[in-house]
Amino acid sequence: MLQTFSTPSSARWSVRLSTLVLWTAAAAVVAFWVLKFAGLSGQAPQAPTVARSTPAEPSASDVQKALGAVSNAAVVATPDAGSRFALSGVVALHSGQGAALIAVDGQAPKAFKVGQVVADGWVLQSLEPRQARLGAARDSHARITLDMPAIAKP
Repeated sequence: MLQTFSTPSSARWSVRLSTLVLWTAAAAVVAFWVLKFAGLSGQAPQAPTVARSTPAEPSASDVQKALGAVSNAAVVATPDAGSRFALSGVVALHSGQGAALIAVDGQAPKAFKVGQVVADGWVLQSLEPRQARLGAARDSHARITLDMPAIAKP
């Protein structure tokens, strides 16, 4: 007499599930090695970055020293207020509000909102699409207008 043993349905499902997991893992390993040998790595290429900088002009005393001039007295020069600031970027709204990237005294540009103090005695008064106006106070007359550098044509 021949007897057949039937396996419970839960045992069949566990075998099927473990087989599925095993074949999925095997397919993942094969895909990894195919991509590895094909020269495709999992790292995304980095986007190129553009650095904007304005070249600093040498001071008159540096030029005189380079040319061999000797000074007997130390001269303290106060920089022109317009040359202290460099406008790098503007985000202006139609209402004149927004923020500007301004470099002060050759340092890295920082973001300033309209009405915020940029440097001692200088407040960002208003913004245009490619301009920023600075003055002594928020409501006073603008003493300096900073313009963005001209866009280079290709």
